[in-house]
Parts: sequence; structure tokens; C-alpha cells
Amino acid sequence: MTPENLLYLGIGFFFGVVLCAVLAKSGVLFFSKNLKKLSNEALFDNSAQFMALADKYFSSYVKEAKKDFDIKGNEILRTVDPVRQTLDKYEAHLNSMEKDREKAYGAITEKLMEMGRHQALLHIETGNLVKALRVPHVRGRWGEITLKRVAELAGMTDHCDFDEQVSTGGGKGSVRPDMVVTLPENRKIVIDSKVPLMAYLDALEASGEKERKARMKDHARQVMMHITALSSKNYFQHISPTPEFVVLFIPGENFFSAALTAYPEMIEKGIEKGVVLATPTTLIALLKAVSYSWKQKKSYENAEEIRSLGVELFSRICSMTGNINRLGKDIEKCVSTYNTTVGAMETRVMSTARKLENLDVSSQSMDDLQKIVYSKMFAREFNNRYQNDK
Repeated sequence: MTPENLLYLGIGFFFGVVLCAVLAKSGVLFFSKNLKKLSNEALFDNSAQFMALADKYFSSYVKEAKKDFDIKGNEILRTVDPVRQTLDKYEAHLNSMEKDREKAYGAITEKLMEMGRHQALLHIETGNLVKALRVPHVRGRWGEITLKRVAELAGMTDHCDFDEQVSTGGGKGSVRPDMVVTLPENRKIVIDSKVPLMAYLDALEASGEKERKARMKDHARQVMMHITALSSKNYFQHISPTPEFVVLFIPGENFFSAALTAYPEMIEKGIEKGVVLATPTTLIALLKAVSYSWKQKKSYENAEEIRSLGVELFSRICSMTGNINRLGKDIEKCVSTYNTTVGAMETRVMSTARKLENLDVSSQSMDDLQKIVYSKMFAREFNNRYQNDK
């Protein structure tokens, strides 16, 4: 076979393969379209038949299920109804609580606003008080009132054993202590009230620690100046009898403690100058002791009075006993005389009278005379008892 024949044979084979491929593809497309159409028609028919059968078969079940659901639904509603009612009540209670909360919140807000107004007013009043305490005569009057109140708390009343504002001497040499406490046996205690506040208030308003310490030192210095001034008044020379000691009363524990912190030797220095520092607490204790001493003196005076009355009563009882004994003896003499008279009457008079009675001179009967028995006499019993006691 020649090469040309082989070439023609190859070309023919190639065209044959291509033609077969084209024909095969065309056949596949044709059959696939027809097959798809047939399958769709078959599926639609099957679906329609299935739906018809399903509707026919399940319609009765749907009706029964709907009827059963209505019944169950009513039962569920009856079961859930108490819960719903409870929830309604809970919601109503929550609404009421919310209203109460709003009302309470409003009241709290009003109280807070009122508290704020009071705080502002308190701030103003505190400022006015601080300004007033910076005035010397106001401080002095406050100290005197506090001193009087302390004395009242201790039981030292105005008309019992303390005097306020006692002046002694005259002219430049006169002294006027705030209080003179009288002790038993006419002893005296002089009390002067001082209120050193200027430096203390400045210390409270200080902006720094260094300034505060400096102001506190000034406060201690002012207290020491009061101690020195009180010592120089010489109450021991102007008041008679001589006072036991002089008390410098500071009407505030914090004022005294602040001064003592800044100057720890203050108490010793005051004692050296004859001045005892006292605050309301310590002064109440001191005046309580004085009040107790007055009570003890009163008790002693009462005991002496009771002893005197007892001696007098005993003397009078002894005198009365002697008189009773003499009266008893006189009664015994009277009884003896009476009995003697009765005996004489019986022997000398009654015997003749009885003879007349026997002669029936009268319808009346005559009683016998009765003698007094000594053993039944009260006077004799009293005398015997007294003699036994004696």
C-alpha cells in the first residue's frame, strides 16, 4: 500500500470519528431532553397522586388532631389560668411597689434637700458662734454659765455652799472671783473661769500643720498667761478665811488637752503658782467631794442631835419611872388603908346591919364588902417588873 493511500485512509478515519462524535452528541441531547420531559411528567403525576392520597388519608387525622388540640388547649388554658392570675397579681404588686418606691424616693430626696438646707443653716450658725466666741465678754459669760451648770450638776446649789461673783476689797485692790465654794468648818475654795479661745480657733482654721502647731503654742501661752494673772490676784490675802487653793476652770476638755499637748509642764507650773487647773469633768469630781463632805458634816450634826435627844429622853424616862414608882407606893398605901377600913366596917358596922336584915326591916338585900387582893393589882405588877429589870 502506498503512502498516499495511507494518508487518505487516515483522513477518512478522522472525519469518520468526528462525524460519529457529532452524531453521538446530537443523539444524547435529543434523548436527554425527551427523558427529562418524560421524567418531569412522571414526577408531576406521581406527586399529584401522592398529594391526593395524602389528602384523603390524612384529612381525617387532621380533623381529629384539631379537635384534640382544641380540647387540650382548653385544658392547658384552665391549667395556666391560676398562673396567669398570680402573674397579674404580681404585676399589680410590682406596680404598687414602684409607686411606693417613687413616693419614698421623693420623700428621701425632700429630706436630703432639707438636710442640705439645715447643714447650710448650721454652717452659718456655727460661723456666728465662732464670731461670738471671739468676743471677750461673750466668752466670759459662757464660762460663768458653764461653771454654774457644773456646780448644779455636783449638787452645790446657790443657797447652800457656793457663792457666785463675790467681790472683796475696794478700788484697784478689789478682786472678784467667779465662784467661792464654802467647805465645812468655813474653809474656802476660789474658782475663776477662763476661756482662752482665740489661738485655739485660729489653730482649727489653720491651712498647714506648721501653722497649726504655732497656733497651738500660742494657745498654751495664753493659758499660762491666765495662770500667771490668776496667781497675781492674791486671793489668799483678800479672802478670809484664807482659801485652801485657787482653781482655774477651763470650760472645755479639748481646750485644756490642746494646751497640755503643746506645753506638758503646764500642770506643774500651775501648782507652783498655787493654781489648780480644772475642766468640767475634774471640777464636777471636786465639787462632788465637797458636797459629800457637807453631807458627812450634816450627818455628824444629826448624830450629835440624836445623841443629845437620846440623853434627854433617857433622863426624862428615868424621872418618869421614879414618879410611877412613887405613885405605885401611894396606891399600895391607899389599898392598905382601904382594906383596913373594909375590915373595920365588917366587924363593927356590917355585923349589926346584918342583924337588921334578918329582922326584915327592908325588902332590899345588902352586899358584902370586897377587899382588894394585892396579887391582882397592876401597880404591884409594874413595880415587880421594874424591880426585876432594875
